[in-house]
Amino acid sequence: MTHQGEVLLAVNGLKTYFNTDDGVVKSVDGVTFHIKKGETLAVVGESGSGKSVTSLSIMRLIPMPPGQIVDGEILFTGKDGVQKNIVNLPEAEMRRIRGNDISMIFQEPMTSLNPVYTIGDQIGEAVMLHQGKNKREALAVATEMLRLVGIPAPEKRVNEYPHQMSGGMRQRVMIAMALSCNPALLIADEPTTALDVTIQAQILDLMRKLQQEIGMSILFITHNLGVVAEMADRVVVMYGGRVVEEGDVVEIFKAPRHPYTMGLLNSIPRAGDAAHVPGQPKQRLEAIPGNVPNPLNLPPGCPFEPRCKFAVEACSEAVPPLFDTGGGHVARCIRWQEFEQAQHEVNA
Repeated sequence: MTHQGEVLLAVNGLKTYFNTDDGVVKSVDGVTFHIKKGETLAVVGESGSGKSVTSLSIMRLIPMPPGQIVDGEILFTGKDGVQKNIVNLPEAEMRRIRGNDISMIFQEPMTSLNPVYTIGDQIGEAVMLHQGKNKREALAVATEMLRLVGIPAPEKRVNEYPHQMSGGMRQRVMIAMALSCNPALLIADEPTTALDVTIQAQILDLMRKLQQEIGMSILFITHNLGVVAEMADRVVVMYGGRVVEEGDVVEIFKAPRHPYTMGLLNSIPRAGDAAHVPGQPKQRLEAIPGNVPNPLNLPPGCPFEPRCKFAVEACSEAVPPLFDTGGGHVARCIRWQEFEQAQHEVNA
């Protein structure tokens, strides 16, 4: 039974930097958000916005050196009901949390599974480590997990190797591995990358079903806003290592308050976009001009200012704070009130 409304994870002012020969890369620069028990929070943004580094910081899997969590706190309430700051925990205690209280589905199932061990051995390893079961009991749990994620003939598949499975099957194995110890929090980093749309839909349906059965929270990292609309309760939009907008998924899609979020939403193909009326010019998807800025050479003001069609002189002077736009919706843009007024006029 979940107690939705209680905060499971709170990330406050997280800063994760990488020291390189060319300078300091501020991959995550003051990120703050929280996840409640039983909810799904989606983190979206282009590649290089800091999404994956944020998730790896939560798992304490940042390679050190060159990476380092230089500031902030990650407060997590485990299965024992005790809140701990993950940033300060000894490595031995983090190993007890990883795979047990917090599990992660990594981006590439093709490379995340060890080719020389069977599927059963790889799933059973966490079960033996965290639940104290012997090898035979762990293999039985692995078989049941494969059945739970919809893999046919699990008694046979549990003894197979990763190369004997398709990409979709391997992704299901990754989910089975992540869920084998009934985690309180599942971090899913682009879990449907490189999968065709049919398999993608099956994976998303599976995650929703298992979330309801187990009662876990999900941190869903993606650049696919269509998936966000289907999966998330709330959305965090990241750009340049910072949160630029956060709010309820319906509110974000209905009335975005940051130009970057607007650009992401306007770049989504919609039903009817492909239809062409003879004699009329073809409609093109709106694209966000330019590229994500080099983290070694961020602009002095708003990092999105060079790409923003709404930018004014003040945008280049200082990084704007997160403005509270009401109802738990925040945006890092000095012009959010103008966007809100424009939305009211459209709806009037």
